[in-house]
Amino acid sequence: MKIDKFSYQLGAADCFCEMVRAGVKRIALSHPCDTKEERDSFLPEFDKLCKKYSVLYYIENDAFLTDLFPLSLNQGKYNVIFYQDEAVLKEYLGLKAEKEKAIAAGNYDDCREDIARRYGKLLSYTDEGIQRLLDANREVEE
Repeated sequence: MKIDKFSYQLGAADCFCEMVRAGVKRIALSHPCDTKEERDSFLPEFDKLCKKYSVLYYIENDAFLTDLFPLSLNQGKYNVIFYQDEAVLKEYLGLKAEKEKAIAAGNYDDCREDIARRYGKLLSYTDEGIQRLLDANREVEE
């Protein structure tokens, strides 16, 4: 039996919500979508999942691009961030703002690895997992 894309992505979101609820992940990302409309088609189901697991979501229209993931995975994409603690969402948004300030000041290269590592920590990745992702990524912002 072939599973359609919508059902697959919804199943993944269910798993991520459960992990956030259990405290395994501080934040989790939905699968990136090519359009806002595609992402928004999931929102009624995400509402149900978040109620089921007592978690929240943040609609992300401006993907956070770091050296943690290949650029093409998220550039120009739309997704949702699942979280339970408002302080964690503030930390995520603060990290995004920190990157933008560094770019504006012309010193992003000095802190880009640190920002990527802190993003990995928000995603609850291990230090070893973060290093593997950084080492494997050959597709970064210029």
